[in-house]
Order: sequence, then C-alpha cells, then structure tokens
Amino acid sequence: MVSQVKLYDTTLRDGTQGEGISLSVDDKLKIARKLDQLGVKYIEGGWPGSNPKDMNFFEEAKKLSLESAVVTAFGSTRKPGVTAENDPNLQKILESEVEAVAIFGKSWDFHVEKALQTSLDENISMIYDSVRFLKEKGMEVIFDAEHFFDGYKHNRDYALKALTAAEEAGADCLVLCDTNGGSLPSEIAGILDVVHACTTIPTGIHCHNDGELAVANTLEAVKAGAEHVQGTINGYGERCGNANLISIIPNLQLKMGIPCLNDEKISQLTETAVYVHELANQTPPDSQPFTGKSAFAHKGGMHVSAVLKHPETYEHIEPETIGNERRVLVSELSGQSNLMFKAEELGIPLDKTDPAVKDIMEKMKQMEHKGYQYEAAEASFELLIRNGLGENHDYFHLDHFKIIAEKEKEGAISTEALVKMDINGEKVMTAAEGNGPVNALDFALRKTIGEFYPLVHEMYLSDYKVRVLDEAEATASTVRVLIESSDGKETWSTIGVSGNLVEASWQALVDSIRFYFMKHSDRLQKLDAQPVHPGPGLQNH
Repeated sequence: MVSQVKLYDTTLRDGTQGEGISLSVDDKLKIARKLDQLGVKYIEGGWPGSNPKDMNFFEEAKKLSLESAVVTAFGSTRKPGVTAENDPNLQKILESEVEAVAIFGKSWDFHVEKALQTSLDENISMIYDSVRFLKEKGMEVIFDAEHFFDGYKHNRDYALKALTAAEEAGADCLVLCDTNGGSLPSEIAGILDVVHACTTIPTGIHCHNDGELAVANTLEAVKAGAEHVQGTINGYGERCGNANLISIIPNLQLKMGIPCLNDEKISQLTETAVYVHELANQTPPDSQPFTGKSAFAHKGGMHVSAVLKHPETYEHIEPETIGNERRVLVSELSGQSNLMFKAEELGIPLDKTDPAVKDIMEKMKQMEHKGYQYEAAEASFELLIRNGLGENHDYFHLDHFKIIAEKEKEGAISTEALVKMDINGEKVMTAAEGNGPVNALDFALRKTIGEFYPLVHEMYLSDYKVRVLDEAEATASTVRVLIESSDGKETWSTIGVSGNLVEASWQALVDSIRFYFMKHSDRLQKLDAQPVHPGPGLQNH
C-alpha cells in the first residue's frame, strides 16, 4: 500500500459530461479556487481542442492565484496518419500553456480496430509519439489508458504494450481507466499487481460508477499501489458518474491512514460538496455519504438514545471531522430521547418525568400517522411541543374563509379570497385577490391580521411544496404541504396535511405566522412595518 496519494479532480471536464450538469466559465473558475483551497493536487480544466468554453477557461485560469493546485488540460493522442507536431489537438494543448496534461490513448484492441479504425501498431505509435512530443515541450504528462481493464481482460499483452509505449516515451504516470465502469474490486487488485510487475513509473486509477463500485475500485487500486487518484466532486460524470472524491478522500485518509489532504483541510469537505452542488444547480442529496444532510441523522428511538450516550454506537466517524453535523429527527419511530434532544436543541426546558412529555410523544405519533412529517418542519414541531406544555400562541382565530375562482371564456382565472378572523375578541373580515387560491388566501390573511399585528409584514413565504400521500385516491388524495418562510435573516418551515389542498396550505400558513409571532412576542404591537410582498413560493397556487 502507498504512503500518500495525489488527487486529480476532473469535475470541470469529466463531471460536466453528466446529464443535467452545465458549468459556465465563471462557475469553473470558482470551483477551481475551491478545489485549490481544499488541497487537491491537479485540477483538470477541460479539453482545449474541443470547444471555445474550455479554451476560454484556460485563458482565465492563468489569472488565478492558486496556492498549490496545478491546472491540467485533457486531450487525446494524435490522429492516425498525422505527426504529433502537426496534430491540431496537441497544438491546442500547447496553446493552453498548462504545466501538466492528461493524454488518453486506446488500450483495448477492440476499440482500436472498431472505434479508431486503425491498426494496432499505429495506435501504439500514436501513444508513443504524443507522449514524447508533449514531454519534449516540457510538460508533465499523465497517460490515461482508456478502457484499460476491459482491454486487459480481452487482450492482456496489447493492453500492457500500450502502457509500455507511454512509459518509454517519458510519461510521468500511467492511469488505468475503468471507462465502462464494469470491473469488480477483486479484478482491480489482481490487474494492478501485474501492471506493477511490468512497469516502473507511478500508476493511477480512474473509475466510472456503472456498477456502483467506483469508490470501492479506487480504494482497492490504492491498496494495490496506485499513487494517483482521479475522480469528481459529488461523483458527477457521464452515465452513472465518476468515482466520488467526496467519499474517496475520507475513506483514504480517515479509514486507511493514507494522506491525501492536509489534516486541517478535510473539515472543508462538506462545505466543498455543497458548494459544487449549488454552482451546478443540483439539489444536494440528503443521503450522500459523509457530507449529506442525512449522513449523521438519527431517527429510531433506540439509535438516538445510544448515540447521545456514545456517538460511535451508530456513527462511523465524528461528523465534525469532515465539516458535517449530527442531527436527531422526530417521527413516529422516535423515542423519548429524540424528543428530549430536540427540545434541548430548540431551547425548551423539558423534564422527562413530566407527564406532558408522554402526551407530546403520543400527539406527535398520531400526527405523523396522519401524514405530518416534523423532521422537515421544525417550526411546526416546536409549536407542537410548546402547545403540549400549555403555552398559548393563538394570537388569532379563524371564523371562516371563502375562495372564489372565476374564468371567462378566453381569459385567465382570477381568484379572490375572503377571510373573517377573531382577533382579540373583534371580528375582522378582509378580501384579497391573488395568483391562485393559496396566494389569495395568504394575501387576505396578512391583510386581516396586519391591522393588529404589523409584525406580519416583516415575514414572507419563500418556498411552497406539495406532496400527494396516497396517489391511488387520485383527486381525493391526502396532500402534505410544506411551507418555508423567511424574514430575510432566518428561515423556518411549517407543515399542513389534509384531503383538501387549500386546508393543508392554511394549516401551514397559520403555523408559519404563529411561530414568527412567538419568536418575536415582545415586538408584536410595537411596529409600524411596511407590507412586504410575499416571496415567489406561493405564486400560481
């Protein structure tokens, strides 16, 4: 096993080949800075000869003041029948003015004959000539042996011959690629042993995830002596993606004791994963290992009880090590430990011997059975606890509301909501128009209570989600509404469940306002706030 590995990130090139992944030049520059801060050794910027965007990136990358990372280019060996000196792709690599390049060549005879449609000998010459040419220009050359493992399985001698040609031409590293992503860890190890017996320069590994083994195959390759590891942040890449560096790094460093980042840098892992997700306009998967929101989330009552005593009972590492955090969820599976933990987290003093605790637990499980999901709506959960302790946050009461939707023959639908409330013993009725029934209801509710509580104008709804809970019931299905609200400084989430979309939305709306009033009770009637237009979350609802 090696004592240290060099990380080679290809998010900006291979990662952008993933479905739904698109990065602007500015995005790529920002990610490059982030990867440099993390401590990645190589940052592959793209293929200079393939498109103007990549060439633009290399121009702009020259202005980056990177601490330690090396920006590399990617390209192919020369074309058949063309000298390396006259190959346009190799010339573009030189124009990028990078210090290092990953040049890929075919190592599977099937690909040579069917895809390149050239002779086996010519392909070996293409590898040798291309590596030699780039080395003569003073570049560090990393040879990516494309389809190496498949090639080895079909024609071992030819695959090894491709590596030998690159080594003899002066390559600095031989990277073995599981391009189709179909190899098994046991195969990787055995083949690496043979390669190391035939070559003398460092080897690397580049795996795809088609068999969901890219991370495992990468770790197995390192165990077998690979010193150079290629992958992408969050596993982005073509088809099922590339080996995920976010999982590889902590497994290497924390589990296998093989350094790949400085000790103080690994705590940036979660931040880096989320940052790249955001720039790629991807929703971070809650269940992403190590850095996902759910990676250290505990829901089962027995689990929570044990974790609160000894975290290692259900956590394989300390979440803070890689910049994540422990979370305790509340649901019908919860035990008293979950409730006590969440209460402490929310700053609510709870005595586990208090009979109210048992009542709160029972109420919570009844509500979860109806479809409420408090782990995603902590504001509603806090109200549930406080109500169970006898606190009263009923600042207003509904008398009734009415919604009218009208559509003319060729016109748009107009919606009006009328709300009658009981506020401090006074009956108040207001109407408002909106873009859809829920939007109209939101306007009318704020308008009604805003006369008594101007504080409501400081908050707005920032997101609105609906989920059908029993699809088999079609239009009679129960729905769950999750609303996220904000005052521009903080955000909170509330929930409503009903067989009627408007009723579920009303529940979440009321909880949202009551929660905000509760948190700012000292300011309830001391404001002369100006109305704030509700956020985009409720438009068209």
